[in-house]
Amino acid sequence: MRLSAKPLRPCCTISTPASTSISTSSSTQSFCTNTKLTMERLILESVNPNNSQLTRLNYTPRLNKKWMEYQGFKNWEGLLDPLDDNLRAEIIRYGQFVESSYQAFDFDPSSPSYGSCQYPKRSLLERSQFPSTGYRVTKHLRATSGIQLPRWMENGPSWVGPQSSWIGYVAVCTNKEEIARLGRRDVVIAYRGTATCLEWLENLRATLTPMSGSSHDDSNPMVESGFLSLYNSGSKYGPSLKDLVKEEVNRILQMYGNEPLSLTITGHSLGAALAILTAYDIKSTFKNAPLVTVMSFGGPRVGNRSFRQNLENQGTKVLRIVNSDDLITKVPGFVVDNDDLATTPGPTLPNNIPSWIQKLVEDTQWVYSEVGRELRLSSRNSPHLNGINIATCHNLKTYLHLVNGFVSSTCPFSNKVLERSMV
Repeated sequence: MRLSAKPLRPCCTISTPASTSISTSSSTQSFCTNTKLTMERLILESVNPNNSQLTRLNYTPRLNKKWMEYQGFKNWEGLLDPLDDNLRAEIIRYGQFVESSYQAFDFDPSSPSYGSCQYPKRSLLERSQFPSTGYRVTKHLRATSGIQLPRWMENGPSWVGPQSSWIGYVAVCTNKEEIARLGRRDVVIAYRGTATCLEWLENLRATLTPMSGSSHDDSNPMVESGFLSLYNSGSKYGPSLKDLVKEEVNRILQMYGNEPLSLTITGHSLGAALAILTAYDIKSTFKNAPLVTVMSFGGPRVGNRSFRQNLENQGTKVLRIVNSDDLITKVPGFVVDNDDLATTPGPTLPNNIPSWIQKLVEDTQWVYSEVGRELRLSSRNSPHLNGINIATCHNLKTYLHLVNGFVSSTCPFSNKVLERSMV
């Protein structure tokens, strides 16, 4: 089931200052200078021209006994259209945890610490511009590529990147006031998106592969080969991401398992795919696992129909925040599920094709299925984002901006929401 917001005129007409709009006029050459830094500044300014920090909400709802509804226990029924303000605040809050993983990562290939986290656990959130969360980082997480490079590449150029890179962290809510506000103790697992050369190569391994040694049969759960490789692969230098997560979750369940507890796994792009794999693995491994929720931003497709069905049968809740103008959310592969045909963008096959053709397509191991509930947004609905390009539409800050302005399917963007909820 999905929420689809068609591109409409913004609900509130606003005059966007020239300094905060992204234009595709004749001044293209000057705009392209320092594109990445300019893009981030413009998106931030469009949310709040006076604030150069991350998106901040001054609206902090007390969820109390309704916290399970906002974690998707009832599949977010009645909360998505119109978008409930409490849920909006929670989506943005979890998006900020993901943004912190970007802020903490060392992107500089010339740096000796390239591919690692720049900050220790005790100060990671504060130094990555997300202070006063009430959470404490308890574990650094690393993902290892399973691609075997030739020996001559081992001492190759720095841009190739390390075989294993810091991908995110685990954080546990420890502040009593925040626990009371949330109605339970929350555990966050946050993943960044693709950053290194080897991660990009893994992304291109788009055929489906069985989850655990079973045959290449559509009746078995299968997922994208590259994502599974990054999740399962370890090296002589350290354990796999899968083992790191399971070790920490086991410790947390032993420590806090007797109190109200939630596991919220959130990520952007590649991190969104890893978040879904992590949720699946946790529910498969720990029979006493609490409610597990995925908040996915700009994520690609992950697995086949059997994988989706298993995920649903586990009770895992997934909310996918999707930008209709974001190409990454339309790949990889094809979608042939009847439930997805009406609203899923990207390559689909009609449901009236002969069964032998459908079987032929499925045998290519390129047939995927969307998971969970979907909150569909569009960059075209924001008057602040006049330039539509791949990088802008996929940017996490764009996603947070669109969530903050979204009202309903008939009012896809309102500046009044921005003015009410942003500081």
